[in-house]
Amino acid sequence: MPSDDVPDWWRKPRRVSVVVDNPNWMTPFARQLVAELAAGGDHARFLEDPGSVPAGGITFYLNCHSRIPDTILARSRHNLVVHASRLPHGRGMSPWVWQILEGARTLPLSLFEAVSEIDAGPVYRVVEIPLEGHELVDELRDRLGRATVELCRWFVEQERPPEGRVQRGTPTYYRRRRPEDSRLDPHMSLAEQFDLLRVVDNLRYPAFFDYRGKRYIVRIEKGPDPAEGEGGQG
Repeated sequence: MPSDDVPDWWRKPRRVSVVVDNPNWMTPFARQLVAELAAGGDHARFLEDPGSVPAGGITFYLNCHSRIPDTILARSRHNLVVHASRLPHGRGMSPWVWQILEGARTLPLSLFEAVSEIDAGPVYRVVEIPLEGHELVDELRDRLGRATVELCRWFVEQERPPEGRVQRGTPTYYRRRRPEDSRLDPHMSLAEQFDLLRVVDNLRYPAFFDYRGKRYIVRIEKGPDPAEGEGGQG
């Protein structure tokens, strides 16, 4: 039971907004978070327009593509973002994709406070997602989405408002990925380019290569494990 020094605004039922400002793979996880928060006694709702965030309460901005104006941030007591890097390393765009391409075998997720400067606010918690090296983009997104929900729930389940730590160290930045970043080199092996194949989106930005004056699209999906296919066709 909360102690007497817990601020009134932290006590349930709290107003909690979960914002995804464009339909994307995070949307179902954001809606799941809203359902779980509502089941836990908070007034939670899913929003696609940051301008609809009400005054007071807590707001989670998940996989948002637009910069949130300071006037909107000022409406909430906490504005929280989950970013797939160990901040201040890897600020910017598509951090988990770039890290996979760098050979990462774990993906860090940082829960931090949104401030005027992009990805620069105090960090509340960092968790690590272990990888096995074979996961394709849908599997990677599933792990990231589930871990995001757990991080957000951790924050609101604390007895009193958590305190963040100021980011320390020299920031590094990732740029936005472009369709050209899905280009394969036909003169390199599949093994050498497998991590790129892991992070391409078969519909939105599929892998491709140019060869003998033509462009070819490459889509990847998992089949049965090799051992399962040894029986052949009868």
